[in-house]
Amino acid sequence: MPPFDLSLMTIGAGLLIFCSRIVDVSLGTLRTISIVQGRKWMAFWLGFFEVILWLIVISAVIHRIQDNPVLGIFYAFGFAAGNMVGIELEHWLALGHIILRVISRERSKELTSCIRVNGFSVTVFHGEGKDGPVDELYIVCRRRDLKPLLRLVQDIDPGAFYVTEQAGAVSKIYRPVMQQVTGWRAIFKRK
Repeated sequence: MPPFDLSLMTIGAGLLIFCSRIVDVSLGTLRTISIVQGRKWMAFWLGFFEVILWLIVISAVIHRIQDNPVLGIFYAFGFAAGNMVGIELEHWLALGHIILRVISRERSKELTSCIRVNGFSVTVFHGEGKDGPVDELYIVCRRRDLKPLLRLVQDIDPGAFYVTEQAGAVSKIYRPVMQQVTGWRAIFKRK
């Protein structure tokens, strides 16, 4: 087995392989999540670019790894880091819908009213909990709306219990209508 070559050229090539692998695996992670969510075209294009990048990276590594095994270490670390980056990227994009179930004992009417005022649709179910009557608030929203919605719930009823679950197909979704326009839409809105 040849000794590890840690020349500047090797480290540069290794860092390029590491960064390329992060991008490649991040695309793969996003593609897998797109498949699970049923986003066919997104999965198609992510898979296309993922494989192109993978072929470029593997062709750079495969014929040089026997002479320089340290490139395999860069490749492996890039793969591991790419998984983490892909998951974080998917959390940041927050594609799809989510179901939020909130169980409240005392402040369900106030919660329901406030959630509706903020533009979300809520269905209320009356039930019986361990310590008496409870209300379950059933809300379907975009994943990117979940954090502000949870802050609203916790501000009004800190003792509320909540559960989230991934929503598959959604027939109708009410989005908050009074949300501030942000991102690239804000640039076009100013004109």
